[in-house]
Amino acid sequence: MEGRTAKDTDVPESSWLSTTRSSYDTDAPGYTERIRDLLHGNPHLRMSLALFTELVQEGGGGPVADIGCGPGYITGHLHEAGLDAFGIDLSPEMIAIARRELPDLSFGTGTMTDLDLADDSLAGIVASWSVIHVPDDVMPTVLEQFRRVLRPGGLLFVGFHVGDGSHHMSEGYTGRPVSIDSYHRRPATLARWLHDAGFTLESELVFRPDDEVPGAVILARSPS
Repeated sequence: MEGRTAKDTDVPESSWLSTTRSSYDTDAPGYTERIRDLLHGNPHLRMSLALFTELVQEGGGGPVADIGCGPGYITGHLHEAGLDAFGIDLSPEMIAIARRELPDLSFGTGTMTDLDLADDSLAGIVASWSVIHVPDDVMPTVLEQFRRVLRPGGLLFVGFHVGDGSHHMSEGYTGRPVSIDSYHRRPATLARWLHDAGFTLESELVFRPDDEVPGAVILARSPS
């Protein structure tokens, strides 16, 4: 996937990135089976992706990056909906599964903290429950990367867990040891960070707010 992955640098990698990568590499088969039918059982997520798709198409279409794509199920969904979608993920094992299951689509390894994508090159970005692993102090860097690669008026989809604090996972879905931190955040917090990065909010939706851990999606536009 030439020009569509994160670049190699000489800067030492943060420990949270290497730990998250190795954990998802370890648990890739179990994670894939766990989420395989997630879209079918989540009408709110399907609706949010349909709105994202419609708005990107209304804007003239163009390349859409599924950043933190995992095994590629949302990338495939976006492709079937008519978008020019490709996937990027931190975990080589996840990318191997995505390429095996969706051989006609483009996938590559990379990190959202340092995207090797041209400025103003994307019509849209989907970050579906992938920024949940990014520490608070790194989120401004990630949002700046998103803003840089989105074309003026490009659309950003961010899905996340609603709540407070971090939650640690030490055992994966395969039963093997992992070390994954997930950050639960309030929509107002994400909205503030997006505004600080120059984005304009398009919509905000909280899924099942009475659940112990609700989900939420924010759609935002890069500056025109």
